[in-house]
Amino acid sequence: MSAFSTKPAAEPLLLTQKRIWIIFSALIAGMLLSSLDQTIVSTAMPTIVGKLGGVEHQAWITTAYLLATTIVMPIYGKFGDILGRRNLFLMAIGLFTLASVGCAFATDFWGFVVFRAIQGLGGGGLMILSQAIIADIVPAKERGKYMGPLGAIFGLSAVAGPLLGGFFVDHLTWEWAFYINIPIGIAAFTIAWFTLTLPNKKAEKKIDILGVLLLSAATTCLIFFTDFGGKKDEGWDSPLTWAFGAGLVLAATAFVMVERRAEDPIIPLSLFKNRIFVNSTAIGFTLGLGMFAAIAFVPTFLQMSSGTSAAESGLLMLPMMVGLMGTAIFSGIRISKTGKYKMFPILGAALTIAAMLWLTTLTAATPIWVICVQLFIFGAGLGSIMQVIVLVVQNSVPADQIGTATSTNNYFREVGASLGVAVFGSIFTTRLAESLTNAFTGAGASAEQASQSTRTMDPQTLSQLPAQLKDAIVNAYADSLAPVFWYLLPFLGIALILAITLKQIPLSDTAGMVARGEAVGGEEAERLEAERAAAARNDDELTRQRG
Repeated sequence: MSAFSTKPAAEPLLLTQKRIWIIFSALIAGMLLSSLDQTIVSTAMPTIVGKLGGVEHQAWITTAYLLATTIVMPIYGKFGDILGRRNLFLMAIGLFTLASVGCAFATDFWGFVVFRAIQGLGGGGLMILSQAIIADIVPAKERGKYMGPLGAIFGLSAVAGPLLGGFFVDHLTWEWAFYINIPIGIAAFTIAWFTLTLPNKKAEKKIDILGVLLLSAATTCLIFFTDFGGKKDEGWDSPLTWAFGAGLVLAATAFVMVERRAEDPIIPLSLFKNRIFVNSTAIGFTLGLGMFAAIAFVPTFLQMSSGTSAAESGLLMLPMMVGLMGTAIFSGIRISKTGKYKMFPILGAALTIAAMLWLTTLTAATPIWVICVQLFIFGAGLGSIMQVIVLVVQNSVPADQIGTATSTNNYFREVGASLGVAVFGSIFTTRLAESLTNAFTGAGASAEQASQSTRTMDPQTLSQLPAQLKDAIVNAYADSLAPVFWYLLPFLGIALILAITLKQIPLSDTAGMVARGEAVGGEEAERLEAERAAAARNDDELTRQRG
């Protein structure tokens, strides 16, 4: 018998409120494992690459994880629909935890990169399967109050991660950024093993292996296209960058052709005939373009303008996370009470646009408290959208496509994020390099000295410079970053238009497993559970009497 197998249930699974909350605890543990790791590692990365000797290649740590995560998203979604999600969820936790052990004990840089990629293979599953399992066990009209806390986990991790990462680097060793995953992973696996009583299935149609391979190839080309395009040493005019661009077009074209003929496609093209799915996924894509680019660059400006470390600057992002967590939880509860969801993507897009407009006014003289208010509004906008559009997507598709639709929505959001960070990141860094060079040459440095100082600039170095030069450098960061927000605004404007045109339909009152005949839910589940408990008590009483 497989280590991950479950015995076939003689009776239907009863989705009582108690069982739902127990399963939900396993999902929370899995999401915490994945989201906390990403923010801890980002803080510890300078130390890690310094110790392992990979400073000039450190981007591969992020690229390897992002590539693996993005590739497996659609695979986990589809395979969860056709094979069941329990074993896949356990496998994702196991992969992530074992890869954390590998990262902690890595002795060379490229070995570390390989283990980060394996972590990504697990992390992508934790994210997708958590969202899909919630749809399996909770009806759409009640799902908001569960999706909110899942979104809030990301907010919590975004603050706790940098603080923990900074603490580990300053007071312990960088390996603790991965040691911490081991007890969390074991706890998550144990909880999921005993509580995630979901049925296993067998594939009834031929699995779309060619589709998986072509989608993986297209995703790989996309990540490398954006990665090399955003790098200073390659750039958008590099033949290698455009070789990956051509590979992306060819692989994507071949993928569409294969999916049209596949018996059971990895991403059914019929999804794109569903207006609500297309609308919601487009919101995720455009939001990814604008949201992740802003989140990627603001902490750098905060570190330089305030002179704080990466760990301390994490606290300056706290207002954004408070806003995100607050609206994520509020919107979820409100949707569960009213059954109406359309207002939240509209409100979220409007708040995000307002915050982005305000952020275009950033200067070196902008008070920290003003930036904190801007970030709070930005976070409140994101919290009103992120989990809501996942709920809308799940509600718009048949029960047997929940995982596929969830993963496809997340996949396109990640694609948008990759493009946004690469394109707008290159705009920011190009402007910044020019502005910093001008700041140093204006202070009397030679062109060679200015170039060297630009490459080695960090908050600690900045704090030791003369006040006039320090102000010039902070102004260079502000003058380079503020225009980027103008470039992001059109995409957020498109997201607002898409939100306004999003169709409102009734939320389903049936959980995915109930709709597929795999479980009994609601009042019927509570009644049957009570009958089972009463029968068990009677059996115990008869046994005692006979004894």
